[in-house]
Amino acid sequence: MAARLGMECILVLSGEPGDNPNGNVLLDQLFGARIVWCKRTDRDVVLQQTFENAWTNGKRPFLIPLGASTPTGTLGYYTAFQEFLSQQVEVDWIVVASSSAGTQAGLALGAKANGWQGKVLGISIDHTEAELQQDVSRLAGEAAGWINLKVRVTPQEVLVNDQFLGAGYAVMGEPEAEAIRLFAKYEGLLLDPVYTGRAAAGLIGLIRQGYFSKNERVLFWHTGGTPALFAETYTTLLAQA
Repeated sequence: MAARLGMECILVLSGEPGDNPNGNVLLDQLFGARIVWCKRTDRDVVLQQTFENAWTNGKRPFLIPLGASTPTGTLGYYTAFQEFLSQQVEVDWIVVASSSAGTQAGLALGAKANGWQGKVLGISIDHTEAELQQDVSRLAGEAAGWINLKVRVTPQEVLVNDQFLGAGYAVMGEPEAEAIRLFAKYEGLLLDPVYTGRAAAGLIGLIRQGYFSKNERVLFWHTGGTPALFAETYTTLLAQA
């Protein structure tokens, strides 16, 4: 988006630059972003320092935190839920990847504000159920306040499943690999190894457990991220099938 609008983009990423960039990093470079590398544990500090340095140098940056999970980002998915309703797709469940909480918060707020009778279930990528319930509720409340919406999503109303965390964030195991293969082979859809792959693995796991009734209709909400599929770490694992 920054490249399209002629704006400068500075990315603060955890890790180290590689000799052969691939996946998202390759796209970052192609789009002309300036990348600041740091240790994962230092990311928040480096992000703030990078923002302040740009401001001191006369620029007027807009800081977007991890996952864009702010009231603004949350309202993006609140708006997306309005679009979903306009398409008049009748489903009983929406299943979505949930990590920094903004996506699920927007969908949960949209569902509550519109009196939607279905359920929004977040498949946790890297947090416990209790943590996500609190974060989703908080972000939904902050976003509602921004638009003077008298709606509150309580933590108890937030549906989260944290049974599919695997070996940790961004670590692709066989459940994620299986989900990626199945969606590609039978639906022509590409999932990413970190978010949608894990969420789809959770959806498949829940179906096998009989979590959903046979007559219930389930919508898998694809949140993007496909370029990560082509990072060398993941392509090597997927090629072993």
